[in-house]
Amino acid sequence: MADETETRWRRRYTELLQELRIAQTGVQILFAFLLALPFSSAFGETSAFQKTLYIVSFLATAAAAVATIAPVAFHRALFRQGRRLELARFTHLMTTTGLLLMLLAVVVAVLLVTDFVLDLPIALALTGLTLLWLLLLWVLVPFGRSRAGSDSATTE
Repeated sequence: MADETETRWRRRYTELLQELRIAQTGVQILFAFLLALPFSSAFGETSAFQKTLYIVSFLATAAAAVATIAPVAFHRALFRQGRRLELARFTHLMTTTGLLLMLLAVVVAVLLVTDFVLDLPIALALTGLTLLWLLLLWVLVPFGRSRAGSDSATTE
């Protein structure tokens, strides 16, 4: 029984780490873009509203980077202590937190770019569609599938 629990924990933790690797790539790409943006010549043309959007997106991306990297430090501290369940729970929490922060960062970055290029009403509409798309794919579909598959998940 203990070996089965250990195997299940290792498998789930490995899956969590794979999710983190994917999320970190997205965070790093957006962060790199946002780090370079204020040094471009066009950034001087942004309005106060757009600068606020930039700061919100930049800080949300930085926080997402911290959240998705935090499990590494936590793992270093707890690895040899046998506190695997605590490690897995923290990693799950940080992955979820990182994804929520990334959702915020992406939506605000879309509003920033579309407002810079287009009129504000069109930018708001496109940002709203982006938000709906993200909520559908990152929240509604996964949690809907999770509930639909919860009966089969208990047999794993």
